[in-house]
Amino acid sequence: MRTPIRLTAIAAACTAVVAMSACGAVQEAADTANAVADTATTVQVCADALAGATAALDTAAPERAVDQAHDAAVTLTDLASRAADTTVNEAIAALATTLREVTVQDLVGRPAEWVRVKADQVAALTAACAP
Repeated sequence: MRTPIRLTAIAAACTAVVAMSACGAVQEAADTANAVADTATTVQVCADALAGATAALDTAAPERAVDQAHDAAVTLTDLASRAADTTVNEAIAALATTLREVTVQDLVGRPAEWVRVKADQVAALTAACAP
């Protein structure tokens, strides 16, 4: 009578090992799917951030340009919060800060300096988004 109990125990142990192996494979597949989703999200966030960052401001109307920059900063801040990659997040956040803090005086009094800073940040964002 002990043989059927042993066989049952061995069968149960084998089933448990197979189930655990399957769980590991399922977890690995889930991790891969999450990594792919993070990459897809990062690509979309980068595309949206670069599109917003390179939009032309209305230089003929500095007040309007400041409003456009502030609106872009809000959008970029939202995108930064969705970036799965820390480097991308930081690059978007830095650019958003520059756009949020721009004033009419920056655009009228020192436009070249402001454009240089923004261009450097767009370059940093582009580098962060590159694979």
